[in-house]
Amino acid sequence: MIRRRALAALIVVGVLAGLGPVLPAYPLTLITQALIFGILAMSLDVLLGYTGLPSLGQAAYFGVAAYAVALLATERQVGLVGCAAAGIALAAVTAAVFGVVAIRARGTYFLMITLALGMVVWGLAHRWVTMTQGDNGISAIPRPDLGLPWSLAHSIPFYYFALAGFLISFWILLVIVRSPFGRTLVGIRESESRMRTLGYHVWLHKYIGFVIAGGFGGFAGVLWAYYNGFVSPTDLQLATSVEVLLMVALGGRGTLLGPALGATIIVFLKNLVSVYTHRWLLILGAVYIATIVYAPEGVVGAVIQWARRTRTGQLRSEA
Repeated sequence: MIRRRALAALIVVGVLAGLGPVLPAYPLTLITQALIFGILAMSLDVLLGYTGLPSLGQAAYFGVAAYAVALLATERQVGLVGCAAAGIALAAVTAAVFGVVAIRARGTYFLMITLALGMVVWGLAHRWVTMTQGDNGISAIPRPDLGLPWSLAHSIPFYYFALAGFLISFWILLVIVRSPFGRTLVGIRESESRMRTLGYHVWLHKYIGFVIAGGFGGFAGVLWAYYNGFVSPTDLQLATSVEVLLMVALGGRGTLLGPALGATIIVFLKNLVSVYTHRWLLILGAVYIATIVYAPEGVVGAVIQWARRTRTGQLRSEA
């Protein structure tokens, strides 16, 4: 089983690596967007899928890091390492502060608190004009110079840059969720009282998971700032957090691969369907409703359940 998964992972990585020179520019940019939002969706999955904390504030860490990169790259001419470190650190610190307020709440209350905290950050980006330029945003963010023969200003090199960031994030998050700490988060999701009885510090585990999710959300924001070359309050608005929540639910929470797949589906729906109709949100809503009705565990969850039923049927037939 492990060998099959490793082989499947190598095939997927090989396919993604081979898409760069083959695809036209537009589909390649959509896949680049999907990789970036896949990181953001996986960061939320640490909360929603593994810890059982539904958040509507993930766009705050995404936007905070993007603004950090925009300000440092345009006003201070800071390089990639400095911008990335500052963006991720600022997002993690923001999550650490917000976590103190939010973690003690549960269910709908946690959802509403994260929504309120996210709106506070959006309000700062919207009103703090001297720092963020308000609705005008910060533009002309230069892409980093890695000192390589090819420039990230072109779509293909930046696609591989985003792909590397996605694979690194996926690997680190996979190590985290499969570690004893990650198993503890799953136990907290299933029953907080039982884990507390067993002697685990439930609040601390949830708080650390919250900060980890904020840090990886910040990493996605770093990549987005370089990719888009423009940051505005739109990146921090409620709609962004809702989209990310839909990505996790659509792909399958608690799987890491599911949120990445959900991000790909929503990015392509958003960009391709909107070409033909302005009511693309209705189509997205219909897709989401169909998923909830026919695949409540998401696309990846449905595939896993189908594979288990097939395997069980085969074992019974052999018996």
